This record gives sequence, C-alpha cells and structure tokens, in this order.
Amino acid sequence: MAEQSSAEVSAAEPRAFLESLMDTELYSIGACFCDEHPDLVDELVARSDEIERRGLAAFARESDTAIEEAFETLLTGIAVRYYKAVAG
Repeated sequence: MAEQSSAEVSAAEPRAFLESLMDTELYSIGACFCDEHPDLVDELVARSDEIERRGLAAFARESDTAIEEAFETLLTGIAVRYYKAVAG
C-alpha cells in the first residue's frame, strides 16, 4: 500500500470536511429554498436577521406573526446562509 504525502493528506482533509458539511439537513433546506425561490433569498435572509436581532417572541408579537411561522422563517434563513457559506 502506497503512503500518501502530507500535502496529499492535507489537501484531502479540507475537501472531505467540506463534503461532510454538504451532507446535512440544514444544507439541503438551504439549497432547496435557493433553487425553488431565488427571487426571495435576500428578503428571507433580511427577515431572518431581523428575527435574530429582535428575538423570536418579540418579532412574532410585534409583527402579528405566529411564533411557529417566525421560527420557520428564522430556521430557513439560517439554512440559506449556511448553504451559501458552504457552496460559495
């Protein structure tokens, strides 16, 4: 069995790590949203940021939104940011 050089191992590790990041439910949710609703990505991320800044309960109360809907928006926004960070 041939040994790999340290450069080959170092190059393979980040690639394997990035591939493992793509094998998550969060990544899949983000990819799906970006593919199906590319025109809504910026709005979703902005709304998700607002929920994060204001807090889930406060955002839901102040925007007259069900807390479950606010949570789904927050989570989808996080997933989209995650997907974009990994996929580039």
